[in-house]
Formats: sequence, C-alpha cells, structure tokens
Amino acid sequence: MTTVQPNKAIDDLMAAMNPAKKATQSTSDAAQDRFMTLLVTQMRNQDPLNPLDNAQVTSQLAQLSTVTGIDKLNTTMQSLMSSYQTGQAVQAASMIGHGVFVPGSTIELTESKSVFGIELPAAADNIKVTVTDSKGAVVRTIDVGSQKAGIVPVAWDGKTDSDAVAPDGNYTFKVKATMGTEKIDATALSFGTVGSVSSNAQGVKLSLPGIGEFNMTDVRQIL
Repeated sequence: MTTVQPNKAIDDLMAAMNPAKKATQSTSDAAQDRFMTLLVTQMRNQDPLNPLDNAQVTSQLAQLSTVTGIDKLNTTMQSLMSSYQTGQAVQAASMIGHGVFVPGSTIELTESKSVFGIELPAAADNIKVTVTDSKGAVVRTIDVGSQKAGIVPVAWDGKTDSDAVAPDGNYTFKVKATMGTEKIDATALSFGTVGSVSSNAQGVKLSLPGIGEFNMTDVRQIL
C-alpha cells in the first residue's frame, strides 16, 4: 500500500504556494502555474483509499479557466482604453484655437461682443435669457423667441436694458424656455476657445482659459 508522507506533502504544498520564483510571470500565468502545481501535488499525495473526486477536479479547472479569462479580458480592455485615450488626445489637439460650446453659464464680454449658447432637448416657443453682473443685478433680458430642439447660439452686443453699454468683463446668464405652459429643461452653454489639451488617468481634458477644464464629452458644438 502506498502511504502519504506528511512532511513531504506539506513541503510540496508550501513550495507550490510560494510565488517568489515566478515574479517575472504575468498574474494570469503565475496563478495558472501555482494552481497546476497545487493540483499535481494534491494528486501525488492523495490518499489511495480516498482519492480526489473527478467532479471537484473539473470544477477547479473550470474556475481556473474563468479567472484566466477575466485576467486576459482586463488586459485587453486596458490596452483598448490606452489606444482610445491616445486617439482622443490626437483629436483634442486639433481643437486648439477653436471655439466650443460647453455646459456653463458664464459670458465674457470683450469689446462689447459676446456669444453663448442654449441647448434645447425639445422645441420651445418662448425663450428668455437674463444676463446678470458680478453683483447679481440684471443687466439685460434677451428675448430669443421660438426655437427648434438643438443648439441655439445667442449673441449679445453688450447693450443693457436701458440701452447703455455694459463694461467689458464676465457676466452670468439664466435661461427660461417654455412650450405653451410646459417648462423646457434648457441647458446654458458657455463659449470658450480651447487653449491647451492635457491627458491623465481620468482622460483627456480641454483647457478653456477663463472658464475651466472640460472633458471631450462636455463639448456640445465646435465653432
């Protein structure tokens, strides 16, 4: 009768669980090697009167296959994300110097000229824009009228409600849009010029001087 040698079995199992010799292998390969070594060690040192159940071995092999597949999938996804981010950075670089609409409610008035936008999820028959200064005082109320769904550019010539000329600087605005008696959830859009592009773990960022940093997905329209 073949007998199990306890000390040797323990030594074999400890050696199988020691990952030091496989430091240069990938996580998936190292895990697979450790599993196979453990399995072979178990089979080599099994009790002849109580051998390993075939169903258990098959289940363990299936689990290993699942773990290996997930690890390879993660590696593939990381590679795809890296490629996507590189392509996005190249695309974003071509936007430097171009004007864009992004979510925001700031207006920069320069030489009595400014432009901002409104994003409508549905058509509206009445749109009013209220422009306020840094103190919150209403400077100008603009009647945009009726518009279809989509991006609506709006220009402001710097004139106030009293027909005076507002000083250059930063202002804010609010949008009220309705269709009959129903309110339309319009999104205020600030206009800015892309000054630079940066890339980090969070993705590609567009820097709009005077407004802030935005993701590529924040851009509603390129002018």
